[in-house]
Amino acid sequence: MQRISATRLAILAVGACAASTTALADNPAGFYLGVGAGYSTVRSDDPAYGLPGYFNDHQTAWKVIAGVRPISIVGAEYEYVDFGHPTNRYGSNGFANYGLDSHPRANALFGIGYLPLPIPFFDVYGKAGIARLQTDVTTFVPDVCPPSSSSCSGTYFRRSETDNRFAYGVGVQSKAWGIAFRAEYERINSQFGDPDALTVSATWTF
Repeated sequence: MQRISATRLAILAVGACAASTTALADNPAGFYLGVGAGYSTVRSDDPAYGLPGYFNDHQTAWKVIAGVRPISIVGAEYEYVDFGHPTNRYGSNGFANYGLDSHPRANALFGIGYLPLPIPFFDVYGKAGIARLQTDVTTFVPDVCPPSSSSCSGTYFRRSETDNRFAYGVGVQSKAWGIAFRAEYERINSQFGDPDALTVSATWTF
């Protein structure tokens, strides 16, 4: 029974290698597309966002991916990632609320380096590149109200910042017959607080 199981495993491994070789012959640039989703952290490290000015909020992130892998150890990738849209609200003297939200999303270009592992259907990789990070922020700041007041008004401030920022990540993936499943961590440097995400994705090599 053990010999049969080992034989089946060997056949599957050889089949995966053959399928990958055939796909590479048909697609020498190794072009692929994919989608992913996961868990993100959106931060505000800048009091200019409004009081209190600092928070970490966890959201659902999603992304789309397009990449090429012309050789086994080097590739390039474009990615659009949305880190989610948290909203935080806080009380002021029990009569008014002020809050802030932050919605970071980015178009990013990465160079990818793959470890030269002797396993044809498994990859470990690192990525680094430039992200065009857009962050939209809405802040409500209440007016100073006397304690006897039963209502209080305030002012909304809206702000949008777009910057080119350094982005990086690491990941692992398992692939066979042109389909790959990956798990990766990515982060983008930002003066307002670095957004990051831990995602799982599926990609298809044409």
